[in-house]
Amino acid sequence: MNLSTHRTDIDPRPGQAPTAAAPAIEVVGLERRYGDFHAVRGISFDVHPGEVFALLGVNGAGKTSALEVLEGLAAASAGSVRVLGHDPRRDRAAVRRYLGVLLQHSGLPGDLTVRETVHTWARTLTDPRPVAEALEQVDLAGRADIRVRSLSGGERRRLDLAMALLGRPRVVVLDEPTTGLDPESRRAVWGIVRNLVDGGAAVVLTTHHLEEAEELADRIAILQAGLVVLSGTPEEISATQPATIRFTVPEGAPPLPSLAGVRVERTAHQVELSTFALQPTLTQLMTWAGEHDLELTGLQARAASLEQAFLAVADGALPTAA
Repeated sequence: MNLSTHRTDIDPRPGQAPTAAAPAIEVVGLERRYGDFHAVRGISFDVHPGEVFALLGVNGAGKTSALEVLEGLAAASAGSVRVLGHDPRRDRAAVRRYLGVLLQHSGLPGDLTVRETVHTWARTLTDPRPVAEALEQVDLAGRADIRVRSLSGGERRRLDLAMALLGRPRVVVLDEPTTGLDPESRRAVWGIVRNLVDGGAAVVLTTHHLEEAEELADRIAILQAGLVVLSGTPEEISATQPATIRFTVPEGAPPLPSLAGVRVERTAHQVELSTFALQPTLTQLMTWAGEHDLELTGLQARAASLEQAFLAVADGALPTAA
């Protein structure tokens, strides 16, 4: 798979363009209610030009409800949302010109060819990129005359991406962009996202592939029950969870050293340590083993991960560093 790495520069002529320091997206105290049910409960975040912001959470956490307000498809029940300085609901025409959206399920008509589909959408845009360029960017140039219904699931997803990027957007919302793609195609899409960011676009990403968020996102917010429970860089979020050290001690080994702030779990000769200070704990452990001439067989050390933090949110358990 060889998706194009053509740089995607943003349109230099925005209606109310943010400055380099101003956010392209600003969400303050956003609430979204359905009757008595609060799908989104007062969340705030911003996204700057040249940045990928990942909005993560289990199904039902509130991601879709928040994105619908951001895209201008629904009104906020409370709070405010601004996209390039505009209210996306009230000023939909102004926002639409600079907003590209990749929906999780697009439902494109199957009777048109790939070329006809992109051309039809291009006619509704102010400054679309050439159809041939858009198809080349997602490696569909060779499928241009195939009807959409005959495309594979992965090819349809790449067509969705071509449509989202057709209008040279300044702000891009990618809802599960690599659904249905094989690993090679997924990484090619990651390259396109990086090119968008290099060109100055602000990108909002949702994904259930946590390695995708780690790979692409500059900052992340994890939603649970309509609230932002954790936010920060991938490294900051991972650091809310302990690293683990596993090893086996030999028969007759002396007691482990006193390890401040470290949780120790031991079953017979198997030991697991949980620590927020991985390197100092390892150093202390290896010093102890050396002093007693011990071999710690099967020694494994694993740093904390975004997946650990995500699962902790899903389980309602969030231990943090002291």
